[in-house]
Amino acid sequence: MNKLLRFLWVLWRARRATPLAPTDVGSVRFRVLPNDLDLQRHMNNGVYLSLMDLGRIDLMVRSGVWSELTARGYYPVIVSSTITYRRSLELWQTYELESRIVGIDDIAAYVEQRFVRDGEIVARAVIKARFLKKSGGIVPIPELAELFGMDPQNHPLPAWLAEWSGNAALPSRREPAPSVWE
Repeated sequence: MNKLLRFLWVLWRARRATPLAPTDVGSVRFRVLPNDLDLQRHMNNGVYLSLMDLGRIDLMVRSGVWSELTARGYYPVIVSSTITYRRSLELWQTYELESRIVGIDDIAAYVEQRFVRDGEIVARAVIKARFLKKSGGIVPIPELAELFGMDPQNHPLPAWLAEWSGNAALPSRREPAPSVWE
């Protein structure tokens, strides 16, 4: 129920907020609620990942892309993600969730998201997403890039991100690493 209420609030707010370009940084303010806490009384690691969904929705709604995606029957799915926690978020603290598109490649879009409290990054994540069609299949990247108003040539992935995603032509990719199971 908590995520549903936050989703409705983010949707309501995003439709009234200043429009953004898809490549701008979107920001949503949240507060740590009692049902966000784990046994150590700080925000549970799974809550960060759930809230990141809302940050990406805010960015897509404010950029006008969300309505076009839903009209076409497209929806995003997370292929992979990584997150680093630097500080804890505790009960009632407010923080900003910042989201921005980092780049696109031949198969996916990449978004960086940061949880910021008092100007300090407390957690940072990167996600790799694909867009699927409700009718079946994957939305081709050229179509997705056009929809987002992004030229892949102008938004290349940083080398570290290409390596993380498994799309870099690295020497270690030419020869498989030995398996620990053999």
